[in-house]
Amino acid sequence: MENIQDYIESGILEQYALGELSAAEQSAVEAQAASHSEIREELQQVQEALGFYAEAHAVTPPAGMRERVLTNVLAQLAVPTPSSALRADVDAVAQANHRPASTETVVRPIGSAVAPAPAARSGWAIAASVALILSLAGNALFYSRWQNASSELVAMQNDQTRFAQTSQVVERQLGDLRQENEVLRNDEFKAVALAGTKTAPSARARVLFNAVTHKVYVDVRSLPALPAGKQYQLWALDKGKPVNAGVLTAATATGEGLQHMKDIASAQTFAMTIEPTGGSTNPTLSTMTVVGNI
Repeated sequence: MENIQDYIESGILEQYALGELSAAEQSAVEAQAASHSEIREELQQVQEALGFYAEAHAVTPPAGMRERVLTNVLAQLAVPTPSSALRADVDAVAQANHRPASTETVVRPIGSAVAPAPAARSGWAIAASVALILSLAGNALFYSRWQNASSELVAMQNDQTRFAQTSQVVERQLGDLRQENEVLRNDEFKAVALAGTKTAPSARARVLFNAVTHKVYVDVRSLPALPAGKQYQLWALDKGKPVNAGVLTAATATGEGLQHMKDIASAQTFAMTIEPTGGSTNPTLSTMTVVGNI
């Protein structure tokens, strides 16, 4: 077998333990268990687990159930009446008296006719029927419990998935906070205050620029809300030439933490303009919102 673990996790061992496989499939599972100790041990654990589950969820039959079952079974069985048995005995004696002379006639009293056989057969039939009904009831109860357990397992898996997703979000946020803290505490970063222009006097932002590593971060304090299809873009002015430093995300534009922008080799001024979504090759000077010198 190429991958024993995949075979174990396929669910076929649980189906075998529940009796859901065909005879050929059962033989295949037994052959695999005989050839691989890992499969044999896993199958034993599955069978024991199902046994513990059935025992833990066993339910005592309701009071009076046995009497109702017996009454229904007796009503459906055609138990011969004494009068019909008597007529059968009389017919048997009459046939025996009319046998040929060469055959020895054995005459038995009418009361000695063999009657226990039908009674014995009826007793076995009753016991078998009761056992069958109780077995069906037990199987139905076990199947219902199994379905409930499966539903609970699915719900637990869904909760676990949601918890894992939430944990990933929290871990990512913590990572961002740690990175921001490292930037803010690093003396190599120089804070450049960006003040609002005539188009947006109350706008405020700042740029954290590391001249050694060329890293650039932007921190928004207050920027006007943008219409649809527009985005803020940061520019670095190096000897009067504008250099694209990247566009701001919607979260950054509302002041949600620092955003890592494009690396800038050198700059004397940073400014921010409003551009179409995705940014522009050259800044639209008429939309300059904030600007600041290093």
